[in-house]
Amino acid sequence: MVPSFDQQFPTDKQLDIIDEALNYFKPNIFFREFEIKGPADRTLIYLIFYITECLRKLQKSPNKIAGQKDLNALALSHLLPIPGENGFPLNSMYKAPQSKPDEDEMRAYLQQLRQELGARLCDLVFPDPHDRPSKWWLCFSRRRFMDKGLVGQGVNL
Repeated sequence: MVPSFDQQFPTDKQLDIIDEALNYFKPNIFFREFEIKGPADRTLIYLIFYITECLRKLQKSPNKIAGQKDLNALALSHLLPIPGENGFPLNSMYKAPQSKPDEDEMRAYLQQLRQELGARLCDLVFPDPHDRPSKWWLCFSRRRFMDKGLVGQGVNL
């Protein structure tokens, strides 16, 4: 006997890669290994690394408005490495940009992803805009996905 499926399948407008990263961040953060099956998995890994950096940044934010400012500044930071640069944690699994225009396009795409993820993450971490961030999200700020981080330990963004 097959169980019935009560829910609708998500459409493209309902669920995207950022939603997937946010929805599955908490269980995925415990992975020590992650099998990459395609480009979406590479994007998901980058977003999980970035969520961890965001949570570290939000620890010091007193409310949602300050958190949004902090995450916007983090998203625009040029200190975050992209694939192919020294300091990127998984260079062996990512293809480096072949030319300067490719690098600029990748940098712009990742920046746009970071900005959108930061906006959505703030809504989750700050259920009350005037209150402190949720401890149920911040408890994951010290965890390291696959025992790596987007930036080295001790680097303050």
